Amino acid sequence: MRTPSATHRPWHSATWLIWALAAAGSVQLAPSPVYVALVIGIAWLMVETHAADGPYRRAFPALVLLGVIFASVRVVIAALTTHNGVDVIVTLPQATTPQILGGFTIGGTLEAGVVLSSLASGFTIVGMLAVFGAFNSIASHYELVQSSPRAFHELGLITTVALAFVPATIESVTAVREADMARTGGRKIRRGRLIRMIVPVLERGMERAIALSESMDSRGFGNAPSARAERKSGWCGLAALLVLGAAFVALVGRAPATAIALSLLGAFLLILAVLLSSRGSARQRYRHIRMATADWLLAGVSLLSPLLLGFVAIVGNDSLAWYASPLVWPTFDPVVALCLVPLLAPLLRLPVPMSGIDVGTGAYEHQPDMAETT
Repeated sequence: MRTPSATHRPWHSATWLIWALAAAGSVQLAPSPVYVALVIGIAWLMVETHAADGPYRRAFPALVLLGVIFASVRVVIAALTTHNGVDVIVTLPQATTPQILGGFTIGGTLEAGVVLSSLASGFTIVGMLAVFGAFNSIASHYELVQSSPRAFHELGLITTVALAFVPATIESVTAVREADMARTGGRKIRRGRLIRMIVPVLERGMERAIALSESMDSRGFGNAPSARAERKSGWCGLAALLVLGAAFVALVGRAPATAIALSLLGAFLLILAVLLSSRGSARQRYRHIRMATADWLLAGVSLLSPLLLGFVAIVGNDSLAWYASPLVWPTFDPVVALCLVPLLAPLLRLPVPMSGIDVGTGAYEHQPDMAETT
């Protein structure tokens, strides 16, 4: 098993979060398989250049494979339940579900347009999970929790535990597999291999969960009574949700001026709620690493991709989306490809090996156990 390498992270984790949001927005604005493939390639390149060796790096292909599985299931369901009678490939035996289950038909005609459309939309899911996997492999979860507003500390910690689930599972599987190979003298014994793999992985997961719960309970996680500022923040947050909901209703009712005004008011109330809750929190940040000027510049450059794609969509570019009817190959527009170039900006600064603690930057490559983040 390779030991995780110690590297200095050239970019702040919050910057990687903004980059991931920009890449995900680009996938949504340009869902054509050609451009989604470009975004997946960019995400893979970021992992290869910025991710350190270890379970977090190995989580990227696992998440991409998970996206492929979800996309495949979606294609099968769409092909068996959607019928329009155009470009029929084959006719399968069909059955109708009871009315209580919807009364739709399973089977029947299998159309090429439906299969290709579901493949294209499923490929978009793969692109989104690739972006999420790249962020999960590169960013430091511990640094992300330390950088979040004090109002979001509990939520950030819970999100960090959820993000670390896949890498922790991969690490457990690798450790159990190596222990099994050591017990058998390097010989692969397939009989009972599944049980020998699943039971220790579940035991390790249970031990980590118990250790985390004990650590959080001993430190009084979530037991502090709400302060006055936090109660005010809660009311502001509730008002923000109601105002944003009213803005959505106004948008549906084709009242754009009212929708914009309510959206601005809701955003103001939401920001006010965060500020009130953060100021009312007595929690102190330990070794908080602020975003440098270069980090803010990279975040701004990354956001150029969805902004440029939105402008191209407003102008009326037909290559952003691909439709299976009529059946034609997806078109490639160099202008759209150039809009994705800002997502390559993290390559301007690459990680460098380091050893120990860098006192000047506080950048010590260490993926802590989840109990440490509490």
